[in-house]
Amino acid sequence: MVKETIFSSIIKHVIPADILYQDELVTAFRDILPKAPIHILIVPNILIPNVNEIKYKHEKTFGRMFTVAAKIAKQENIHEQGYRLIINCNKHGGQEIPHVHMHLLGGIQLGPIL
Repeated sequence: MVKETIFSSIIKHVIPADILYQDELVTAFRDILPKAPIHILIVPNILIPNVNEIKYKHEKTFGRMFTVAAKIAKQENIHEQGYRLIINCNKHGGQEIPHVHMHLLGGIQLGPIL
């Protein structure tokens, strides 16, 4: 079981990041290797390794991730043109860090995923 990730260190302010939002449930910050002009990661403050580990008790946290995504999209002025939200799960799903996280991508016309 993973005990710490780079995201855990960002949440605790051990590693610097461009944090756009933080509360008791989630933290949102700019990706350091953006795939679009706007690329923000939204992560739960508790370490949940992947989507398969989400439980009923986490519903408030994951609901908050979506409301924070909408709030940041509006702050970044991409809410009307549109944006993409992505959550990857495990190796074949493209997950690289074992801490559930949502990608908010926008600022350009995004093409098909597949």
